[in-house]
Amino acid sequence: MNESWLNKVNWSDDGLIPVIAQEAGSNKILTLAWMNREALKQTAQTGEAVYWSRTRKKLWRKGEESGHTQKVQEILLDCDQDALVLKVEQMGGIACHTGRHSCFYLRLQDKAWIETEPVLKDPKDIYG
Repeated sequence: MNESWLNKVNWSDDGLIPVIAQEAGSNKILTLAWMNREALKQTAQTGEAVYWSRTRKKLWRKGEESGHTQKVQEILLDCDQDALVLKVEQMGGIACHTGRHSCFYLRLQDKAWIETEPVLKDPKDIYG
């Protein structure tokens, strides 16, 4: 497979690019993650989201522990070629490790962070 398309990405100095996972259909933002070249390559090849964990310094397949995988429908690169959007189908309806649909569940209101989404499943039941 020709990989010249990967060379068009404007990777950061540490070889990463930020990735927004957006739910296809609702267009709700689910999470922000990071990819390196191999993660993007595997995502394109498999049709499932693969990210780079900056804390663990390794590739991780979204849902590898929880079962809440992301089926990729579209990969979009921005005009500066330094940010990606994945349009995904969120399997199991939970994208966040807190057991919520989206990682973006805190809204600033009157100088306080308010939870705007319920926990759909206790993380202990997801991860043990």
